[in-house]
Amino acid sequence: MAPTQGKHSSQDLLQAQVDLWHHALGFVKSMALKCAMEMQIPNTIQHHGGAMTPSELATAIGLHPSKLPRLRRLMRVLTVSGIFVVHESASADKEAVYGLTPTTCLLVSDEVKSNLFPILSLMLDSTVITPFFGMKSWFQDEDSTSLFKKIHGLTFWEMADQDETYNQLINNAMVSDSNFLMDIILRECGDVFTGISSLIDVAGGLGGAARAIAKAFPQIKCTVLDLPHVVADAPTDDHVPFIAGDMFEYIPPANALFLKWIFHDWGDEDCVKILKKCKEAIPSRDAGGKVIIVDMVVGSGPNDIVTRETQVFFDLFIMYLEGIEREEFEWKKIFMEAGFSEYKIISVLGVRSVIELYP
Repeated sequence: MAPTQGKHSSQDLLQAQVDLWHHALGFVKSMALKCAMEMQIPNTIQHHGGAMTPSELATAIGLHPSKLPRLRRLMRVLTVSGIFVVHESASADKEAVYGLTPTTCLLVSDEVKSNLFPILSLMLDSTVITPFFGMKSWFQDEDSTSLFKKIHGLTFWEMADQDETYNQLINNAMVSDSNFLMDIILRECGDVFTGISSLIDVAGGLGGAARAIAKAFPQIKCTVLDLPHVVADAPTDDHVPFIAGDMFEYIPPANALFLKWIFHDWGDEDCVKILKKCKEAIPSRDAGGKVIIVDMVVGSGPNDIVTRETQVFFDLFIMYLEGIEREEFEWKKIFMEAGFSEYKIISVLGVRSVIELYP
């Protein structure tokens, strides 16, 4: 018996083995979810009244009868992991009945603002997953190329520029996430917009967030700032004008600035540059000036293992395009370096937070 084994009971060793297996097999959950999404299983169950037996489901999604036992195994993973729920059938053969859960409902909602299918599709896309197979060599390589570029030969954004289908996948993902999050921000954090007369949505894309704010707070004059090629594709909107520009060069003056999921794409040095431009654009705190940031603060939010793991998972995940999620002390460092005096973290958005930043 090895020395390590001699120091621990059999049950301790077996539990350690389970922990290692559970860790190593974690990818099976995400691949099972990806498979279910690609076969439209959540939508199929929803369209059949929210409950289907394995046989009914196999027929509906066009599987060969020989695949039925495998489908049951796939669905067992997804029910044990909480994506679907399984009910006992009242029929004589006692065949299980699969149903939707609150989690699955976010993949099938008919309301655009509640459907996360597009953002999950991007996160599970092979172009995003493949780079992680080269993580070891990337760590050992002195080159500063991103994981994504090391594998694909071009950056994430360069691929989007060259492939319109891929660009649409990204745009749909960002709109999906924005619609979902803005609805909750306005319900849970509406006070952060109180007293604001004008707001610039910095790098606000096609203006979904700005339109949501303008609709909820008609007294706020909302404007979107983004790069010229983004603004060129923006929809015409009488209530939310667009300004073509570069946040690294100039941000138009406003009472408040709104930056949603922007800073995690940039390193500290670039974040400080952006923040300094923000500081130039807003009035003093006494005059109501502030920056509203929606981003992840690792370690903030609900103190449960799922939230904590999701935050650190996402931090490592976004490394594929050289992004970073920050802990509070890391946020404080760039805030102070950019010349801001105070900040307030509001942790009511699950893994993400709202940060109010004052000059």
